[in-house]
Amino acid sequence: MAQLFYAPDLEKNKLLPEDEARHCLQVLRHQKNDVITIIDGKGCFFEGQILTDNAKKCEINILKKVKDINSQRNYYLHLAIAPTKNIDRVEWLLEKCTEIGIDEISFIQCNRSERKEIKIDRLEKICIQAIKQSQKALLPKINPIVSFSKFLEQNLKDYSQKLIAHLVDEDRKELNSVLESKSKYCILIGPEGDFDAKEVAIAIQKEFLPVTLGKSILRTETAGIMACCNVAIKNIES
Repeated sequence: MAQLFYAPDLEKNKLLPEDEARHCLQVLRHQKNDVITIIDGKGCFFEGQILTDNAKKCEINILKKVKDINSQRNYYLHLAIAPTKNIDRVEWLLEKCTEIGIDEISFIQCNRSERKEIKIDRLEKICIQAIKQSQKALLPKINPIVSFSKFLEQNLKDYSQKLIAHLVDEDRKELNSVLESKSKYCILIGPEGDFDAKEVAIAIQKEFLPVTLGKSILRTETAGIMACCNVAIKNIES
């Protein structure tokens, strides 16, 4: 398995970011003329030769550019989830969903939410490590936290499947039974105390289909990962 380095502006400036350069040169002991594998977070792998082994300005000669076919999924998954009070669990969710395959994540503040702030820079670093681990080249989009109502005010018409997973004992479909392959999905996951009845009603008015993830009561981050897994498995089967 190749060691990957992340350089979002590689084609523009032909440089490794300083933190990546330090890891490459000082930790892994790469030297001038070594060939390394680099990702840009936009879906491309690069083979690059180190021209200058200076951690503050590590210049790269691009030898080859390859589109990441594993990142070119036949579906698009946007997970909108209420972040947990414990930020470690949010980071774990993001790491695992990135490894499995997710395109976009939004954080929503609900009536029963316990967290009102997130640090996108920190979460992006988690995602970068996760795409390296899973040998992907496409970095998920992370959106700032917004209120539940503001999220639903967005133009979501492009999504072929809009789903809200909740615990209210009413007419809900099993997620597996309604998922269609090769779709554009937007899935809502609530906080530890679940969405309240008003939030569920508003989502239904916005054409979100109520679904259940099974009989077990799941933690928020577990529910998000389970939804991500179900979508991935559905599209593997297709």
